[in-house]
Amino acid sequence: MGRYTGPRLKKMRALDVELPGLSRKSIAKRPYRPGQHGQASQRRKDYTLRLNEKQKLRFNYGISERQLRRVVREAMRSRTLTDDKIIELLERRLDNVVFRGGLAPTIPAARQLVNHNHVTVNHKRGNIVSYRVKVGDVIRPREKSIRIDPIQIALSEGPALDYPEWVEFDESTVSIRIVSLPNASSVPFPIELSLVVEYYAQLL
Repeated sequence: MGRYTGPRLKKMRALDVELPGLSRKSIAKRPYRPGQHGQASQRRKDYTLRLNEKQKLRFNYGISERQLRRVVREAMRSRTLTDDKIIELLERRLDNVVFRGGLAPTIPAARQLVNHNHVTVNHKRGNIVSYRVKVGDVIRPREKSIRIDPIQIALSEGPALDYPEWVEFDESTVSIRIVSLPNASSVPFPIELSLVVEYYAQLL
């Protein structure tokens, strides 16, 4: 299954959660599942609960099922707590860092900036969205790219979320510095990571 490119608000309503990486829109006006029976109360089975938690990660970070499965497998093999490692690996993606640093309103918008060579990492071209930043890395737009409309609009509107503790933004240089590694508390939406681990424990 590839990356999701369909209606973003509809997907958030289906999962009953606002995913800031996917969209800035809110589900508050229609806080129920889409479809004919969306407003009817539904008892969800354990498998559905685990599936929904997994899907939150997929859609917020804009990754494929194969990519998420690879992340969870790596997290399970690490010596770090699996919950923390899953979020660490996802939050360290370059497209997510550009988003969390306020250079783009969503992760899809950040991905476009990265793909189009508008971003540098430690003064070198950074055009791989899945690149994992490290502590001490400095991410900023290219000199010519700072003036493009998407970045100027994002800077004028401010970040969609407060800057996380592991990111430091320098307004004078329009740069993002990684000061520490993220953990499970860094995830910007409600999620039961234990259910994600349970989901993949049966598959990996």
